[in-house]
Amino acid sequence: MGCRILVLLLGTFFLDGLLLSMAANVHHYSFILKETNFTRLCFTKPMLTVNESFPGPTIHVRKGDTAFVNVHNNGKYGVTIHWHGVKQPHNPWSDGPENITQCPIQPGKNFTYEVIFSDEEGTLWWHAHSDWSRATVHGHIVILPERGKTYPFSEPYAEQTIFLGSWFDTDVKELIDDATATGSDPEASTGFTINGWPGALYNCSNETIYTLGVEYGKTYLLRLVSGVMNEEMFFGIAGHNFTVVAQDASYLKPIVTSYIMIAPGQTMDILLTADQTPSYYYIAASPFFDSNAPFDNTTTTAILRYTNVTSAPSTIPMPSLPFVTDKEAVDNFTAQLRALASKEHPISVPKIFTERIIISVSVNQLPCEANVTCGGPNGNRLAASLNNISFSTPTTDILQAYYRNLNDTYEDDFPNQPPVYFNFSGVDTEVYLLPEVGTKVKMIEYGASIEIVYQGSNVGNAENHPMHLHGYSFYVVGSAYGNWNETTSPATYNLVDPPEVNTVGVPKNGWTAIRFVANNPGVWFMHCHLERHSSWGMNSVIIVKNGPTNGTSIRRPPPNLPVCA
Repeated sequence: MGCRILVLLLGTFFLDGLLLSMAANVHHYSFILKETNFTRLCFTKPMLTVNESFPGPTIHVRKGDTAFVNVHNNGKYGVTIHWHGVKQPHNPWSDGPENITQCPIQPGKNFTYEVIFSDEEGTLWWHAHSDWSRATVHGHIVILPERGKTYPFSEPYAEQTIFLGSWFDTDVKELIDDATATGSDPEASTGFTINGWPGALYNCSNETIYTLGVEYGKTYLLRLVSGVMNEEMFFGIAGHNFTVVAQDASYLKPIVTSYIMIAPGQTMDILLTADQTPSYYYIAASPFFDSNAPFDNTTTTAILRYTNVTSAPSTIPMPSLPFVTDKEAVDNFTAQLRALASKEHPISVPKIFTERIIISVSVNQLPCEANVTCGGPNGNRLAASLNNISFSTPTTDILQAYYRNLNDTYEDDFPNQPPVYFNFSGVDTEVYLLPEVGTKVKMIEYGASIEIVYQGSNVGNAENHPMHLHGYSFYVVGSAYGNWNETTSPATYNLVDPPEVNTVGVPKNGWTAIRFVANNPGVWFMHCHLERHSSWGMNSVIIVKNGPTNGTSIRRPPPNLPVCA
């Protein structure tokens, strides 16, 4: 019998008819972007949503399917949608980042994305990729196994999507526009949400809390997404251990734990068995943040409620989550992440590489313009960089410029290493490198085996950086604190069963090494998934050249691409 989907929101159950129906190879969705009034924490504001929902609708497919999503923009400004973690083989035209692979869908216009699924299986997500609009425009992607195939674990009794988000009392576009104008740090979020609701611990939190109903003795598959804007999060359920079985739509060796740490952009699949005394238990998420930068230090909650329990106890137990700066708890969890690497779900880690790219990851400052008052440190503008280049987003999208050989949109000389080598993890935080501002891309030959080493630096306000690469999953072969060393660091690599992900955390004052084969031609965005850092320029683009055949080349562009203003 097919796996049932059980959703409990505000005490109401319903079954998802689409997922229970016979799956087709092609699916069609209609997304209507519009301003919708929402009230949270006694504050009502209009905000951009898809189909008037927060979070937005879930896309359901099976491995290898295609989904056509017609996005109608009835909002006030241009927007694009990104299908986070979907590789889109040969089809960067539908990847979505604004002015990287397309220009925005203008108000009153529409664009149909062709979302091509390949080897992904598990949980991914979609979100707006224009300014900070992903704060309210986002939703799940559920990718079931191919028909006739099963999960690499016992079939759960039911499944549930769980979305961790950020809530801002202010308009998020105005927030980032104001911060950009002055070069200052954007205000932190007002709170966090679980499936759109902040929970019980906030002032004026008398709204209905999100509640997940479970039946004693049953096992549930929780599909968890972190769409939080600027903080990594601890997540747990009071009184319950659970088993992590997948990350970023790739299966893992099972990890039994009482908590996880999940970064913005990441997804995790969790098996929860309802095996405790039937009652009410808090589900909670709180930040991990080891930096001097401002952040949202609040806790969002939901309720796990056993069926047939009619009233809550006088005190609902809370999970014991690690402290906000507990690096050891983070390391203890992330060290356990290893690919399942089974016969049915094999991996293919490049044992040797064609090209190694070393990228320093820094928060910087830029001098304030004449006759302008800036809000960053020392009267400067806050900035961020990769290899000391602060990315400047062009006004014409890079994909069209590359495909049509247009000049003056980008430069193809992103460097393979930092311009200066220094003690990246130990430099005095008062010292910063003045970055170059530019639109530089890295050109890569089709079929090359690539190693990228992300080296975090102590320049500016050092912190963890969740780095995301569009168009690819990659193997996380190594990570440690301190400076990467060409001789000693590769000796620590895991080339046997490294996790295959699309977003990876670079530890504060440390490094992370990834490997992948460049077999997906196109223009692919690479950026920190902390929105503050991406807004400041912690981005770049890789362009994987066409291979020798039509089947190894970028597809032709669709006829209805949004026009650049």
